[in-house]
Parts: sequence; structure tokens; C-alpha cells
Amino acid sequence: MKLGMFLQPTHDPARDLTTALEEDRQTVMLADRLGYHEVWVGEHVSCTSEPITDPLVFLATLIGETSQIKLGTGVMCLPHRHPAQVASQAALFDHLSKGRFQMGVGQGSLSSDVQLFGVGGSAAREEMVRESVRHMLAIWSSPAPHHHAGAHWTVSVDPGGAPEFGVGEFIKPYQQPHPPLATSIMSPGSRSARMAGELGWIPISSAAFLHARYTASHWEQYLEAAETAGRPADPEIWRIVRQVVVAPSDEEAREHVLDPNGALAFWYRYVLGAMRARQALPLVAPERHPDPELLTWEEMALEQTTFGSPSTVVDQLVALRDLTGHFGVLTTMAVEWTDAPFGRRSMELLAREVLPRFARHAANASAARTF
Repeated sequence: MKLGMFLQPTHDPARDLTTALEEDRQTVMLADRLGYHEVWVGEHVSCTSEPITDPLVFLATLIGETSQIKLGTGVMCLPHRHPAQVASQAALFDHLSKGRFQMGVGQGSLSSDVQLFGVGGSAAREEMVRESVRHMLAIWSSPAPHHHAGAHWTVSVDPGGAPEFGVGEFIKPYQQPHPPLATSIMSPGSRSARMAGELGWIPISSAAFLHARYTASHWEQYLEAAETAGRPADPEIWRIVRQVVVAPSDEEAREHVLDPNGALAFWYRYVLGAMRARQALPLVAPERHPDPELLTWEEMALEQTTFGSPSTVVDQLVALRDLTGHFGVLTTMAVEWTDAPFGRRSMELLAREVLPRFARHAANASAARTF
């Protein structure tokens, strides 16, 4: 069992952006020092609550500030860019990070970005993701000249009269044949889960946006698609994203989660509004909620956050694993530090006290299952 982080990030637009971004960088640096395996950083162009417009630019500032943590995009929205541009930028970043790059790709789900780039409905966007990756794999695996035609893009370039100088050629990634590919998964019965299983990508499932009872379906879909494609499917590669808050006592953790002026209050109000706009409140409401349309951010926070003392959090994570089945990387959501000492201590308690105990439980449970 490894520990990862998903940095959306989400910030109150009223905050100073320079300060907020530096806090995000400090969060990743601390995660690196604490031994986190990886971090994933989101991409949103037209939303100041989620202000990282290019995760590779942000992550590039951390290559020299970190030593071992893997740096991932979560995700690069492929319908919004030409695949040759994405392939070239990804290969460059892979070299600069000396192979610490993990390439999360996807459709993009922010409604304003979808409107901005005007690239069609979900079925068309999924096919654009598939085609974009096909173009990138061709670019990375073959020499010039490049002539790759598709329904949405064409990659066509010749060496001209100067092939000895690399004219018309693309740089290849540091990792061979290419960086690990990943995609994020949210909805029950997700088509993205099936695509990841079919293509052998890393699945990153959210149990931080919707009720964890739906998350098990992600691996079921992934496994079925992998078996159909004749691919192995090891749950060790499965990432599950969860909001986790650890404090010395259950009471202190609960107070932090329900602080009306805290980071989680802003986060859950934001998510609640997004889910209401999508008419998806039943997916995030507690079981047997009398009326999901009346769901409050406090109810959502208590339902969607794993919180408490280290012992309590271990017990809750064990219950999560019992619900979802085995997974290999616990991926925690990062929110802004309205209380920086609390945020740092929560990360430290999670890495030093919670994860070792949870990892031992997962290892023992997996060993018992093999007999």
C-alpha cells in the first residue's frame, strides 16, 4: 500500500493567487519529504476556483524542489489540444524529470472548459481521447516522416531537406516506450474505467466526489474490459482518491471538517453546487438520505471525508477497503491550508502513523485471501 496525493487544486478566488500556488508547491514538497509515492495535478482553463491552467508548467517548478515523488497530470484534457503538441510537451517533461512523470489523460469535465473549446458530447470526447493517444504513441514509436491521419486530427510532417538536423522529427520520451498512462474515473459503471482496462492504463477512482459504495464498480468495469482485451489486471495499480483528515483526537478532526470558514467548507460547497448542476446529488448523498436535493455541505463533508485520530482513520480506511476491494495506492485530496500547522500535521500523521498500520492490514488481508 502506497500513499499518493491528488491536487485539484481548489482555492477561494478571493485569495491571492500567488500565495495559494506557493502553498500548493509547499504541499507537494512536504509530501515528497514524507515519502508520498506520487502527486497528480489537475488542469482547468476557465475556472479561478481551480486555477492551474497547465499542470506541466506547475509541476516543472517542482522537479528541482523534490527528489523522489512521481509527478503526474490529473488529467491533461486531450480534446482541447493537438496531440503532437501534447506528445512533445510530455516527452520534454519526462526528460526534465528524469522519468518521474506519470501522464494522466482524459476528456475534461469542467463545463466551462467544455463550452470554451466546443468539442462535442461525451461520446465524441471519449473518441478524441482514444485518437489523441493513438497519435501520440505513433509519434513516440516511429521515426520521421510522420503521416498519421484521424477523424479529429492529422499529424503530417516531413524531414524536408535537412533530416540530419532532426527537422520534421519529434523528441521521444525518457521512459520507454513511454510514460505510464492513467485516467480519472468518477461515475458508476464508468466508460473511462472500461477504456483504462482495455488499454492498460492506471485507473484513478474518486471516492472523494461520490459515495464510496459506487467505487467498487470501477474495478469491476476495469477488470472486465482488461480480461476482454487479454490484458492482466493487478489491483496494485488501482488508485482510490479520498479526502482524509487526521488529528490527535476525533473531536479536533471533526471540528476542522465542519469549520464553516475552513478549506473543507469551501470545497464541499463548491462540489455540492457542481453536483446539483449535474443533477447528480443522489451519487454523493448518504445512504437513505430523505431528500438528496436538500443535501447540505456539512452532511456531504461528514459522509465523504475520512477523519479522526490515527486509530479512527485506520479503522475507516479498513472499512473503505472492505467496501471497494483491494487497491494499491491511497490517494488523498489536497485542499488549501486555511490552517497551515493543522494541514502539515495531518499529512505527517497520515504518512507516519496511519499508512504503516493500514498497509499491514492490507498485506495481511491479501495474504489470507491467497490461502
